[in-house]
Amino acid sequence: MSRSGAPLLVEVTRGDSVESWHEVDAVVVGTDGTVVDSWGDTARRVLPRSALKPIQAIPLVATGAADSFALTKVELALTCASHDGEPAHVEAVASWLERVGVPVGELACGAHRPISEAAAIGLAEAGQRYTALHNNCSGKHAGFLTLCRHLDLSTDRYCDPSHQLQRNHVSPVIEERCGIDLAGQEPAVDGCGIPAWGVPLERLAAGWATLGIGRPHSPEGRLLDAMRSEPFFVAGQDRACTRMIKGSTGGTVVKTGAEGVFCAVVPDDGVGVALKVRDGAGRGSSVALAWVLTRFGRLPAAGEEVVVNHAGLPVGVTRVVG
Repeated sequence: MSRSGAPLLVEVTRGDSVESWHEVDAVVVGTDGTVVDSWGDTARRVLPRSALKPIQAIPLVATGAADSFALTKVELALTCASHDGEPAHVEAVASWLERVGVPVGELACGAHRPISEAAAIGLAEAGQRYTALHNNCSGKHAGFLTLCRHLDLSTDRYCDPSHQLQRNHVSPVIEERCGIDLAGQEPAVDGCGIPAWGVPLERLAAGWATLGIGRPHSPEGRLLDAMRSEPFFVAGQDRACTRMIKGSTGGTVVKTGAEGVFCAVVPDDGVGVALKVRDGAGRGSSVALAWVLTRFGRLPAAGEEVVVNHAGLPVGVTRVVG
C-alpha cells in the first residue's frame, strides 16, 4: 500500500483537454486504529456531516426504539440515508412517522427541492410543493423523533446540541466510535439543523471501521445489513452510494457526506475508509472512493466516470490519475 504524503489527484477531461483537477485526502484504517493506507493530510479536521449518519443511528437500535416501533430494514436504511426525495422515499418516511404517531410538522430538517430531478419535475407537474419529507435527511430526523418518542423526550428543539437526544445519545456515540472528545468544541450547524462536529479524517475512518466488527444482530450490524439490503433507500436510483453498495463485495457499505466527504466500511477486510476532496467537489469524492475500494478488490476496475453534455453525449471523463 502507498502511505503517500501526496493527495490523490482526480482529473476531469473534456475531449483531449484536462479541464479540472481535484486533490483528495484519503485514509484507510483498520479496526485496531492502525493506518493501513493514506494519501495527503489525514490528520485534518473535516465536517463529516451526512457521512456520520450510520453512527448517529446506532442509539435508535441500541436503546430498543427500533424494535419498540417495529422498524423495517427500509426504515433503518432511511435513518442512514441522504435520499433523493423520490416518491418511494417520501411515502416510506410519511408512513413511518404516522405509525410512530409523530406529525410531519415536527420534522426540523426543513424543506428542499428533491435531489431527484425526475421527482422534482413530477411534483411541479402535479402542482404540489415539496415538504420536509422530501429533504434528503428526513429519514435521519424520523429516527431522531422515534428515539425521542421511545425515551419520552420532548421533541422541542431536538436538533440543539444541548437537547437530551443530542447530549446523551447522538454526540456520545460519535465520541465513542471515532475515539474523540467533543468537549470544548462548538459545533457548526448542518444543512438539516443538527450539530455538525469536526472530526479528524483518520478518526472518521476509524469510526467507520468499528461499524464492521459488530455481530449481525448488534446495532451496527443491523444498520449495515439494512443499507446492504435496501441500497435504493440509502440514496436513490442513480446515486453513487446505491451503485457502490450494490456492486461491491466483502460486505462493503458506503455513505457520502457533504462537500466532498465519502466514507466506507469493508467488514471482511476489517477496514474503514474516509476521504475529503479539498475543494468540496462531490464528483471527485465518488470516483476517489471507487478507486480506493478497487485497490482492495471490492469493486470491479474503477475505470472512469463519463462526463456527458446536455444532449447525453459523452464528452470527457472523471478519473483518478495518482
